[in-house]
Amino acid sequence: MIANMKNDAESTKSIGLMAAIACIVLVATNLRPGIVSIGPVLSQLRNEFHLTNAQASLLTAIPTLLMGLLAIPTPWLARRYGRNPVILVALALLGLTTVMRAFSSSAVLLLLATAGVGAGIAITGALVSGFVKAHHPTRVSLLMGLYAASLGLGSTIAAFLTGPVAHLTGSWRAATAMWGIPAIAAIAAWIYVSRIEKAQQAVQPAAPPKAHRHPARSSMAWLAALYFAANNFLFFSVLAWLAPMSVEFGASPTSAGLMLAGFTTVFMFSNPIPSLLGKGRDRRKAIALFATAFLTGIFFLIAAPHAISWLPIGLLGFGMGGSFSLGMMLPLDNADDPHEANSWTSFILAIGYGLGASGPLALGLLRDATHNFQTGLWVLAAVGLLKIVLAPFLFGERHRQTHLYRQ
Repeated sequence: MIANMKNDAESTKSIGLMAAIACIVLVATNLRPGIVSIGPVLSQLRNEFHLTNAQASLLTAIPTLLMGLLAIPTPWLARRYGRNPVILVALALLGLTTVMRAFSSSAVLLLLATAGVGAGIAITGALVSGFVKAHHPTRVSLLMGLYAASLGLGSTIAAFLTGPVAHLTGSWRAATAMWGIPAIAAIAAWIYVSRIEKAQQAVQPAAPPKAHRHPARSSMAWLAALYFAANNFLFFSVLAWLAPMSVEFGASPTSAGLMLAGFTTVFMFSNPIPSLLGKGRDRRKAIALFATAFLTGIFFLIAAPHAISWLPIGLLGFGMGGSFSLGMMLPLDNADDPHEANSWTSFILAIGYGLGASGPLALGLLRDATHNFQTGLWVLAAVGLLKIVLAPFLFGERHRQTHLYRQ
């Protein structure tokens, strides 16, 4: 009997690796279609609501900005109400507002619903790292790589299917509303997580959180945030404008949609690659590698914009996909427990997404001002170069000091 009780306690000790992977995949695949599905139907939205390019860019910029702003209070919400209830409410908000957006009758309602989409994405995304740190702290690279890959999977599916569904139905509304439905599976997965953690806490109550120095006092946190911001500036700029840019450079709308799907596919498959390059916390070489790949791709586009091929699209996706995973690993490399992981992640996401949100808007404004995308491409090249400049400095100082002390 005692042995059975011991086995029961062990069974509630932590969420198994496969269960954690399943939950992370189901949740993460929901966190990008609400944004990505706008790109393939952006022309229809502009025409129906009489939007300028700058106004249309808000459909991507608003969710990205909220992903930064709401990352700040999210750790407090998790401490006050519990991580799992907060994630469940955020997923429900995401699914509901994604559907509601399809019923918008004005540009104002369209933007308000888009803000709800961004809020659901922001709160959920800021808390996943704490879940990983709590249950599988030794598998950070693997799980965050899979998390990033699942974001890419959701992006790819949305980019690939939204355009054809809009064409079949004759409207953007059904093509964007359908991405609210998968939230049901994500909610079910996190209810499962909640029940396991509740049983775990009944057997072994959680220890009170330790006091940690705020990441804003760490130079490493600021550098990591700037790196993450640069990558998000690039990613959301390409996500919002690759399809319209391709059409302007001579591609058909169908080909432009396929290019966007190709970009997100490569992005997805490159996400897990950093976890295969080494298990240490020194990620500087990998950061430089992926940044260089992106910069090479953008120079291809600058040199031959009217001959966009799969090579530069692949380089862009590869460079940003690997960089995103590395950016999500950096806060966990510097955190000792789940609470500190939430703190570091929220700080880096706040700055990373807050500044990254300016990317789509900047390219939209430049397009309106210059009547072409060439200037915008040079801006993307400059931001890509910034990531290479940051690479030598992105190493956890505290872990280096700990290592030297132990020696």
